[in-house]
Amino acid sequence: MTALPDTPETRRASCHCGAVVIEAFLPEGLASAGRCDCSICRRRGPGAVTATTKSVKVLQGAENLGLYTWGTHTAKHYFCKTCGIYTHHQRRSDPAECGINIGCLEGIDPRDFADIPWTDGINHPCDRAQD
Repeated sequence: MTALPDTPETRRASCHCGAVVIEAFLPEGLASAGRCDCSICRRRGPGAVTATTKSVKVLQGAENLGLYTWGTHTAKHYFCKTCGIYTHHQRRSDPAECGINIGCLEGIDPRDFADIPWTDGINHPCDRAQD
């Protein structure tokens, strides 16, 4: 497998039914792909590429985006209310970043992301008692 490009770029992503379309700037390109093992990510499954939160634009279907939060309510997980597909989330680890669902990226084959790194989301620093 060849390395994924690290060229900064703007990409579009959409849910399965097409009701929601977003666009976001990926400062590290597709090379920023990663997976997390926190309680929601391990159930949700797909990997994500990193976008800047301020760059995420909902081009279509803002009224069709659902929002899910829990715990500290820092992370914000967005999904299509019609087809249920998770499109993106604002990160708990860095709210200035969003993860964009790799499977929603237009023109991308998710099989190209077979060997992407994992992040330890189970042991998040915000969950540890302060010394």
